[in-house]
Amino acid sequence: MRYLVTLKVTAQPDGPPPADLMEAIMKLGQEATESGALLDTSGLAPSSEGARVEISGGRLIVSDGPFAEAKEMISYALYEVRTKEEAVEWASRFVRLHRDLWPGWEGEADVLRLFGPADFAPPA
Repeated sequence: MRYLVTLKVTAQPDGPPPADLMEAIMKLGQEATESGALLDTSGLAPSSEGARVEISGGRLIVSDGPFAEAKEMISYALYEVRTKEEAVEWASRFVRLHRDLWPGWEGEADVLRLFGPADFAPPA
């Protein structure tokens, strides 16, 4: 099963992330990749560099960022794992690194299962 994990920040100290956090993130990413669980990951530019496309009242509306949400989405990771619990464990390890190595940082990760071909198969 594939899971998309999105990371949102709600509070972070001024300045760049500590070097030891970045090193720990790289090690975790390498471990996840070598295990076959991590398929892709990347940081996201600020929403001020993005756009939102929506339908409202039958009209197509395109809005440039930034968006007013209090939580800025800063990265994502795509995992291929056997269970939701395994995806939650990878996400938990990533978030714990932030807690342990960047005091004052607060955020959240959403773990979302992606539909696959089996979800659309005809009933047996």
